Amino acid sequence: MNWIGLNAIYYLIGAILMAVVVLTLRDRSNPRRKITALFWFLFGSTFLFGDLMVALLGKTAAYQAVGVIVLLLAAIAGANWLGVGQYEKHLDEKLRAASRFGNKLFVPALLIPVVTIACTVLAKDVKIGGWPLFDPKNLTFCALALACVVAVLAGSHMLKAPPWHAVRQARPLIDALGWALILPQMLAMLGGVFVAAQTGKSIQSIITVFVDPGSRLTLVIMYCVGMALFTIVMGNAFAAFPVMTAGIGLPYLIVAQHANPAPVVAIAMFSGYCGTLLTPMAANYNIVPAALLELKDKYQVIKMQAPTAFAVLAVNIALMYFLAFPSTVPAS
Repeated sequence: MNWIGLNAIYYLIGAILMAVVVLTLRDRSNPRRKITALFWFLFGSTFLFGDLMVALLGKTAAYQAVGVIVLLLAAIAGANWLGVGQYEKHLDEKLRAASRFGNKLFVPALLIPVVTIACTVLAKDVKIGGWPLFDPKNLTFCALALACVVAVLAGSHMLKAPPWHAVRQARPLIDALGWALILPQMLAMLGGVFVAAQTGKSIQSIITVFVDPGSRLTLVIMYCVGMALFTIVMGNAFAAFPVMTAGIGLPYLIVAQHANPAPVVAIAMFSGYCGTLLTPMAANYNIVPAALLELKDKYQVIKMQAPTAFAVLAVNIALMYFLAFPSTVPAS
């Protein structure tokens, strides 16, 4: 038992999404307000009603229901059925407010990392009424959630606006981001599916058939490039890492070629980050900034990052080949 845990955070996220659903249905300027509201209702229901579905249907049926919801979300997003409302920007009013508050406008945003770190370091053992303040297994995540609430309250106090105003102002941002907003959660789930499906063993079998396991340079290239490619597909280097390391890094480089594990895995992760620069699947890095900046070409960020990504990937291959292996083991 704890005061701030995953369930409380999920319920809060679900409640905010349901508020977005209501606001979307009331927005007649959105030509697709019903299907857009349905999209966010389906997404929010996984947070708000997940425990209820498990209690009523059992785990197996509840997980199957969530799988159907995921397919529906993918169908709506893939068909490009999400609509966007018309919002008055009131630029003059915003400029006057910005000039009045100045750099104080950054205070709520800066509170998020400050409160998160402070709670993680100082409040990890705090108990209220015999219950821990935070879930010990998810301390940082729970501290981040509390920090976001504190930032909203601080912003409301500073701007003399009710906290509900933050939810109303979040809807234009949610409309601008669209389906990209749910990508991080979906990609994390995809990484879990790949691990459960033992994709790493499949890659290991493919390497055995098509590549000489004794060719160090070839293995290094495949490991680094594979990390980048899997990250491009999955949008997350952390999700690609266990798959590629189980398939190439551990059996062929660390065990067979006696590579030093520390530089091998560190450079592999860095190679995965090169893939992050090249994929729209990493929406929070590449698509969200384009939407926020209202760029005409939503892939402009990726195009600007591509030369750096390829250059760094080539350097990573060279670093792993020359630095990760002991000099006493001959290269092949």
